Amino acid sequence: MIDLNLSKAPSWLDLVAGVRVQLRPLSTSLMLAARADAEIQDLSETVSDDARAVIFAKVLGRLAILDWEGVGDHEGVAVAPTAQAIDALLDIWPIFEAFQTQYVAKALLIDAEKNVSAPLPTGSSVGARAIARPARKAAVTAQAGSMRR
Repeated sequence: MIDLNLSKAPSWLDLVAGVRVQLRPLSTSLMLAARADAEIQDLSETVSDDARAVIFAKVLGRLAILDWEGVGDHEGVAVAPTAQAIDALLDIWPIFEAFQTQYVAKALLIDAEKNVSAPLPTGSSVGARAIARPARKAAVTAQAGSMRR
């Protein structure tokens, strides 16, 4: 069963110990806005899938991240979530991985499940009607060593 979140309110997501981000809900509109971003649209066909994933995560992060806690500069001063700071945060491998698996993957899992359609009770063909005629007799099996090469 799909869990519908009818709230449009932002929520907090813990990425790694001490770092959490406040995010807009991952909606169709947000994903389409990220896909339509010029940075994504202008990518060369030669860009690797891994590089595309990083660029897409940064674009989506800039659209989705509203606030954060536990992010500061080298002197420990809190940093605001600007586009440049979001890109820098997502350049940190554990942060990127947590963002991908805990935020982005939710949408991808639903897509992979094909809108979470439940399988039929006794298999995918339970409602299908047979159209082939039954075989007249059983097929002859090949004996070992009798096959021509």
